[in-house]
Amino acid sequence: MTQSFTPTTARSTPSAVWIGLGAIALGVGFNAPYAALAVLYDYPQVLRRPPGEALDLFVAGGAPLILAWYAFMLSALALVPLAAGLSITSGRLAARPALAISAAICGALAGLTQAIGLSRWVFAIPMLAHDTDRAGAEQSFALLNAWGGVAIGEHLGQGLTVLFVAQLAALQWGEARRISASLGGLTAILLAIGTGEALALALGREGSVFALFTVAGFAALTAWLIATGLSLIRARA
Repeated sequence: MTQSFTPTTARSTPSAVWIGLGAIALGVGFNAPYAALAVLYDYPQVLRRPPGEALDLFVAGGAPLILAWYAFMLSALALVPLAAGLSITSGRLAARPALAISAAICGALAGLTQAIGLSRWVFAIPMLAHDTDRAGAEQSFALLNAWGGVAIGEHLGQGLTVLFVAQLAALQWGEARRISASLGGLTAILLAIGTGEALALALGREGSVFALFTVAGFAALTAWLIATGLSLIRARA
Protein backbone atom coordinates (compact mmCIF):
# COMPACT_ATOMS: atom_id res chain seq x y z
CA MET A 1 0.00 0.00 0.00
CA THR A 2 1.27 3.48 -0.83
CA GLN A 3 2.22 5.49 2.22
CA SER A 4 0.59 8.92 2.52
CA PHE A 5 2.37 12.01 3.76
CA THR A 6 1.35 14.18 6.65
CA PRO A 7 3.12 17.26 8.01
CA THR A 8 4.59 15.00 10.70
CA THR A 9 6.10 12.40 8.35
CA ALA A 10 7.45 15.23 6.15
CA ARG A 11 9.80 16.59 8.83
CA SER A 12 13.20 17.66 7.56
CA THR A 13 16.53 16.06 8.30
CA PRO A 14 19.62 18.25 8.82
CA SER A 15 20.61 17.65 5.21
CA ALA A 16 17.16 18.80 4.08
CA VAL A 17 17.80 22.13 5.81
CA TRP A 18 20.86 22.60 3.61
CA ILE A 19 18.80 21.70 0.57
CA GLY A 20 16.21 24.24 1.69
CA LEU A 21 18.93 26.88 1.98
CA GLY A 22 20.12 25.87 -1.49
CA ALA A 23 16.62 26.35 -2.90
CA ILE A 24 16.41 29.84 -1.38
CA ALA A 25 19.91 30.68 -2.64
CA LEU A 26 19.02 29.61 -6.17
CA GLY A 27 15.69 31.42 -6.05
CA VAL A 28 17.44 34.66 -5.15
CA GLY A 29 20.72 33.99 -6.91
CA PHE A 30 19.64 33.44 -10.50
CA ASN A 31 18.04 36.88 -10.48
CA ALA A 32 21.44 38.57 -9.92
CA PRO A 33 22.97 37.69 -13.32
CA TYR A 34 19.57 38.28 -14.93
CA ALA A 35 19.54 41.81 -13.52
CA ALA A 36 23.13 42.35 -14.65
CA LEU A 37 22.24 41.24 -18.17
CA ALA A 38 19.27 43.62 -18.20
CA VAL A 39 21.62 46.50 -17.38
CA LEU A 40 24.60 45.48 -19.51
CA TYR A 41 22.80 44.03 -22.52
CA ASP A 42 19.15 45.14 -22.43
CA TYR A 43 18.20 41.48 -21.89
CA PRO A 44 15.77 39.96 -22.84
CA GLN A 45 14.60 42.71 -25.24
CA VAL A 46 17.92 42.49 -27.09
CA LEU A 47 16.92 39.05 -28.40
CA ARG A 48 14.26 40.74 -30.55
CA ARG A 49 16.73 43.18 -32.11
CA PRO A 50 18.46 42.66 -35.48
CA PRO A 51 21.57 40.41 -35.17
CA GLY A 52 23.90 43.27 -36.08
CA GLU A 53 22.68 45.45 -33.22
CA ALA A 54 22.83 42.56 -30.76
CA LEU A 55 26.43 41.78 -31.76
CA ASP A 56 27.48 45.44 -31.44
CA LEU A 57 25.96 45.59 -27.96
CA PHE A 58 27.74 42.36 -27.06
CA VAL A 59 31.12 43.83 -28.06
CA ALA A 60 30.35 46.97 -26.04
CA GLY A 61 29.56 44.85 -22.97
CA GLY A 62 33.05 43.35 -22.89
CA ALA A 63 34.26 40.95 -20.21
CA PRO A 64 31.62 41.91 -17.58
CA LEU A 65 28.88 40.84 -19.98
CA ILE A 66 30.51 37.48 -20.69
CA LEU A 67 30.97 36.88 -16.95
CA ALA A 68 27.30 37.72 -16.36
CA TRP A 69 26.30 35.12 -18.96
CA TYR A 70 28.67 32.63 -17.31
CA ALA A 71 27.06 33.23 -13.92
CA PHE A 72 23.62 32.79 -15.49
CA MET A 73 24.76 29.49 -17.00
CA LEU A 74 26.07 28.29 -13.62
CA SER A 75 22.77 29.15 -11.96
CA ALA A 76 21.02 26.89 -14.46
CA LEU A 77 23.50 24.10 -13.74
CA ALA A 78 22.83 24.50 -10.02
CA LEU A 79 19.34 23.17 -10.64
CA VAL A 80 20.79 19.75 -11.54
CA PRO A 81 21.88 18.72 -8.00
CA LEU A 82 19.14 20.77 -6.35
CA ALA A 83 16.42 18.93 -8.29
CA ALA A 84 17.78 15.61 -7.06
CA GLY A 85 18.04 16.86 -3.48
CA LEU A 86 14.49 18.22 -3.47
CA SER A 87 12.91 15.19 -5.12
CA ILE A 88 14.80 12.15 -3.85
CA THR A 89 14.10 11.79 -0.14
CA SER A 90 13.42 8.64 1.84
CA GLY A 91 9.85 9.71 2.56
CA ARG A 92 9.03 10.59 -1.02
CA LEU A 93 10.64 7.44 -2.36
CA ALA A 94 8.56 5.40 0.06
CA ALA A 95 5.29 7.17 -0.71
CA ARG A 96 5.47 8.05 -4.43
CA PRO A 97 8.72 6.69 -5.87
CA ALA A 98 7.86 7.09 -9.56
CA LEU A 99 6.87 10.73 -9.13
CA ALA A 100 9.93 11.52 -7.02
CA ILE A 101 12.36 9.93 -9.49
CA SER A 102 10.63 11.52 -12.47
CA ALA A 103 10.78 14.96 -10.85
CA ALA A 104 14.50 14.55 -10.19
CA ILE A 105 15.19 13.52 -13.78
CA CYS A 106 13.10 16.32 -15.29
CA GLY A 107 14.70 18.92 -13.00
CA ALA A 108 18.23 17.76 -13.81
CA LEU A 109 17.50 17.77 -17.54
CA ALA A 110 15.89 21.21 -17.25
CA GLY A 111 19.02 22.65 -15.65
CA LEU A 112 21.30 20.94 -18.16
CA THR A 113 19.40 21.99 -21.28
CA GLN A 114 19.09 25.59 -20.11
CA ALA A 115 22.81 25.67 -19.28
CA ILE A 116 23.63 24.32 -22.75
CA GLY A 117 21.50 27.04 -24.32
CA LEU A 118 23.12 29.77 -22.22
CA SER A 119 26.64 28.50 -22.86
CA ARG A 120 26.53 29.87 -26.41
CA TRP A 121 26.88 33.37 -24.98
CA VAL A 122 30.13 32.41 -23.25
CA PHE A 123 31.86 30.17 -25.78
CA ALA A 124 30.40 30.91 -29.22
CA ILE A 125 28.94 34.42 -29.43
CA PRO A 126 32.25 36.16 -28.49
CA MET A 127 33.87 34.65 -31.59
CA LEU A 128 31.01 35.83 -33.79
CA ALA A 129 31.08 39.31 -32.25
CA HIS A 130 34.68 39.80 -33.42
CA ASP A 131 34.35 38.00 -36.75
CA THR A 132 35.41 40.19 -39.68
CA ASP A 133 32.86 38.49 -41.94
CA ARG A 134 29.96 40.55 -40.63
CA ALA A 135 27.26 39.05 -42.83
CA GLY A 136 28.31 35.50 -41.97
CA ALA A 137 28.55 36.37 -38.27
CA GLU A 138 25.03 37.79 -38.23
CA GLN A 139 23.63 34.72 -39.96
CA SER A 140 25.44 32.37 -37.55
CA PHE A 141 24.23 34.48 -34.61
CA ALA A 142 20.62 34.14 -35.76
CA LEU A 143 20.98 30.38 -36.21
CA LEU A 144 22.63 29.92 -32.80
CA ASN A 145 19.85 31.84 -31.11
CA ALA A 146 17.16 29.90 -32.95
CA TRP A 147 18.68 26.51 -32.13
CA GLY A 148 20.63 26.90 -28.89
CA GLY A 149 18.43 29.60 -27.43
CA VAL A 150 14.84 29.24 -28.59
CA ALA A 151 14.77 25.48 -29.23
CA ILE A 152 17.07 24.02 -26.57
CA GLY A 153 17.23 26.57 -23.78
CA GLU A 154 13.86 28.27 -23.90
CA HIS A 155 11.54 25.60 -25.29
CA LEU A 156 12.97 22.27 -24.12
CA GLY A 157 14.56 23.67 -20.97
CA GLN A 158 11.46 25.59 -19.98
CA GLY A 159 9.21 22.64 -20.80
CA LEU A 160 11.28 20.34 -18.60
CA THR A 161 11.16 22.97 -15.84
CA VAL A 162 7.37 22.85 -16.08
CA LEU A 163 7.41 19.07 -15.60
CA PHE A 164 9.84 19.30 -12.68
CA VAL A 165 7.93 22.01 -10.81
CA ALA A 166 4.52 20.42 -11.47
CA GLN A 167 5.64 17.01 -10.16
CA LEU A 168 7.37 18.43 -7.10
CA ALA A 169 4.31 20.58 -6.40
CA ALA A 170 2.20 17.42 -6.50
CA LEU A 171 4.51 15.86 -3.92
CA GLN A 172 4.28 18.98 -1.78
CA TRP A 173 0.50 18.93 -1.96
CA GLY A 174 0.48 15.35 -0.69
CA GLU A 175 2.63 16.50 2.23
CA ALA A 176 0.13 19.27 3.10
CA ARG A 177 2.61 21.99 2.08
CA ARG A 178 -0.19 24.01 0.55
CA ILE A 179 1.59 27.34 0.01
CA SER A 180 4.61 25.94 -1.83
CA ALA A 181 2.42 23.48 -3.73
CA SER A 182 0.09 26.26 -4.90
CA LEU A 183 3.00 28.46 -5.95
CA GLY A 184 4.48 25.51 -7.82
CA GLY A 185 1.21 24.90 -9.66
CA LEU A 186 1.00 28.57 -10.65
CA THR A 187 4.63 28.54 -11.79
CA ALA A 188 4.08 25.46 -13.95
CA ILE A 189 0.99 26.96 -15.61
CA LEU A 190 2.67 30.28 -16.41
CA LEU A 191 5.84 28.67 -17.77
CA ALA A 192 3.83 26.15 -19.79
CA ILE A 193 1.96 28.95 -21.52
CA GLY A 194 5.24 30.76 -22.08
CA THR A 195 6.67 27.84 -24.06
CA GLY A 196 4.22 28.78 -26.80
CA GLU A 197 6.51 31.65 -27.80
CA ALA A 198 9.02 29.35 -29.49
CA LEU A 199 6.32 27.62 -31.51
CA ALA A 200 4.78 30.97 -32.46
CA LEU A 201 8.15 32.20 -33.74
CA ALA A 202 8.66 28.98 -35.69
CA LEU A 203 5.30 29.58 -37.37
CA GLY A 204 6.25 33.15 -38.19
CA ARG A 205 3.82 34.63 -35.66
CA GLU A 206 4.21 37.25 -32.96
CA GLY A 207 5.21 35.65 -29.65
CA SER A 208 5.46 38.65 -27.33
CA VAL A 209 2.30 37.72 -25.41
CA PHE A 210 3.79 34.33 -24.53
CA ALA A 211 7.00 36.06 -23.43
CA LEU A 212 5.04 37.93 -20.77
CA PHE A 213 3.88 34.62 -19.29
CA THR A 214 7.49 33.42 -19.24
CA VAL A 215 8.63 36.50 -17.32
CA ALA A 216 5.76 36.05 -14.85
CA GLY A 217 6.55 32.33 -14.63
CA PHE A 218 10.16 32.88 -13.62
CA ALA A 219 9.06 35.46 -11.05
CA ALA A 220 6.72 32.80 -9.66
CA LEU A 221 9.59 30.29 -9.80
CA THR A 222 11.60 32.58 -7.54
CA ALA A 223 8.74 32.71 -5.03
CA TRP A 224 8.25 28.93 -5.24
CA LEU A 225 11.92 28.13 -4.62
CA ILE A 226 11.98 30.44 -1.62
CA ALA A 227 8.73 28.99 -0.23
CA THR A 228 10.03 25.46 -0.80
CA GLY A 229 13.25 26.22 1.02
CA LEU A 230 11.44 27.85 3.93
CA SER A 231 9.06 24.89 4.27
CA LEU A 232 12.02 22.53 4.64
CA ILE A 233 13.71 24.74 7.23
CA ARG A 234 10.49 25.25 9.20
CA ALA A 235 9.76 21.52 9.20
CA ARG A 236 13.14 20.93 10.80
CA ALA A 237 12.50 23.64 13.39
